[in-house]
Amino acid sequence: MDRKTVWAIVFDLDGTLYVDDRLGEEVHQSACRYVADLRGISPDQAQDELQRARSCPSDSGGTLSRAVVALGGTLQELHRRFSEDIHPEQLLAPDPRVQRLLEHLGERYELYVYTNNNRSLSGRIMAQLAIRGYFKEVFTIEDSWRPKPDRAVLTGILESIGRTPGETLFVGDRYQVDLELPQSLGCAILETRTIEELLTLGQLLD
Repeated sequence: MDRKTVWAIVFDLDGTLYVDDRLGEEVHQSACRYVADLRGISPDQAQDELQRARSCPSDSGGTLSRAVVALGGTLQELHRRFSEDIHPEQLLAPDPRVQRLLEHLGERYELYVYTNNNRSLSGRIMAQLAIRGYFKEVFTIEDSWRPKPDRAVLTGILESIGRTPGETLFVGDRYQVDLELPQSLGCAILETRTIEELLTLGQLLD
């Protein structure tokens, strides 16, 4: 990463700007119930099918969204259920450290979010974390209904924010989903799996 060339930072949301296994479990259980309804099986059997689908890169690329589609579901219905089933208001709280980081970075860089989550749930999560106001724009699954990683969506985002790959840093918690494609295009990347790792971004860019 050459901080002198970076002008924009694009963050993943879930697992990156917050880390909470309880919310991830709500997402997982909602997807299991959807697959169970689709296929007329138990949630436990649906969980097994999702695991098998996620382990086959040709079917799902390892992501939950693509696994559900491979099993006959639609992203639209999956995310409708997510919006109903997942309750960030009961689980998340603002982290002043993350707020200070974003405030500090926002003084020098353009900040964006690019997430596989839907608009409604992403908005509720960011509201609960009290971070929504730090970002110039939030790109969600609903903008294209094409989950990460997707080259056309990614190049479209770069065009939308008016930045070249060399001027853009992507931050995420999953290399293959969030970072591998941006890196292949020439973007700087930073993989963070804990809030402590995320906070190092302030030092890296100082």
